[in-house]
Amino acid sequence: MDKEQIEKKLNQLNKELLRLNSQRGSGTSIESPGLVRAVKKDIARILTLKNNNGGKPNKQ
Repeated sequence: MDKEQIEKKLNQLNKELLRLNSQRGSGTSIESPGLVRAVKKDIARILTLKNNNGGKPNKQ
């Protein structure tokens, strides 16, 4: 993933988390309660990748 794709994915996940949190706050049932945790973990993974590599892909 290049830097632009990482930023785009991070933005998409933040919007998804905002949507899920607003659903939870308003009392609407979320389609999957574990989805909030999964989105948070994905955001953390992307931020870790971004901070460790400066947004560069791994050479595995």
